[in-house]
Amino acid sequence: MKTNNSSGFIQISISLALAMCLRILPLPESFVAFNPDWVLLTLIYWSLTLPERAGIFHAWTFGLLTDVLTGRLLGQYALAYALVIYLCINLHKRLRNFPMLQQGLFIFFCLLLSQLLLFFIKNIQHPAQLHATFWLPVFTGTLVWPIVYGVLRLVRLPQSFR
Repeated sequence: MKTNNSSGFIQISISLALAMCLRILPLPESFVAFNPDWVLLTLIYWSLTLPERAGIFHAWTFGLLTDVLTGRLLGQYALAYALVIYLCINLHKRLRNFPMLQQGLFIFFCLLLSQLLLFFIKNIQHPAQLHATFWLPVFTGTLVWPIVYGVLRLVRLPQSFR
């Protein structure tokens, strides 16, 4: 049975493009700190479900695009995303069998690792203060993980029924 390999690439690319749009969505000043890292959440989903199609190269590429999109130092999101996706790919067989609560705990630590790495790189450039709002994207990203998982699963599943 012949499968269409390009449709998976298109689904991954479109979902990551939408995640990048959500990343730079203009929000009121009081909600900016709550905006999770949509690109990383989407990359985690695709690396857990289709690790042969969405891997470290995708993480590095979309990390560089996120660096350019957000105006940060070139390579910091790329490095953070690549490290997190490396962990996800190494553990994807175990994580698929975990219930949603345990997956959420793993997602929390992935987002925390990314935030800490970004803070470390920012602190190397110039000393920075760690504020309470630093933790908010980690918590909101963990809370929206079931929604991201459900929406992307609906996007992916029709392809597997062909």
